[in-house]
Amino acid sequence: MKIVPLTEANAAEWLELRLALWPDTSRQEHEAEITQILAALGDTFSILAQDREGAALGFVEASLRRDYVNGTDTSPVAFLEGIYVVPQARGRGVARALVAATETWAREQGCIEFASDALLDNVDSHAMHRALGFEETERVVFFRKVLK
Repeated sequence: MKIVPLTEANAAEWLELRLALWPDTSRQEHEAEITQILAALGDTFSILAQDREGAALGFVEASLRRDYVNGTDTSPVAFLEGIYVVPQARGRGVARALVAATETWAREQGCIEFASDALLDNVDSHAMHRALGFEETERVVFFRKVLK
């Protein structure tokens, strides 16, 4: 396995992985977000895991957050915005390698905390986070009220 930066050159693979992770987001929205991420490289980190033949195994997107991040005490905080490993590569250390590379980047940015989140019912994500050394800090339910 090799880890490579996500760039315009591999944006098509990146797009397909994003569509698998976030299927409710349109292709056009994903394309716009990829463009934004590539333009903000100082505060973002995006990498791709590939097999020996160059096929995509998974990706990570992370960012530096300078606003308050639930469960943290410092700023900036490296934040795991998204991680996805193709089903046939799960359980083979792909997520661990992606997160380790992200942790290296975070330390290089001066971060001492690395945060993430997952939906309350996404127990597979909870298990993955725990397996990668994350600890749960709190649970939150968000509310809104439409003002007329």
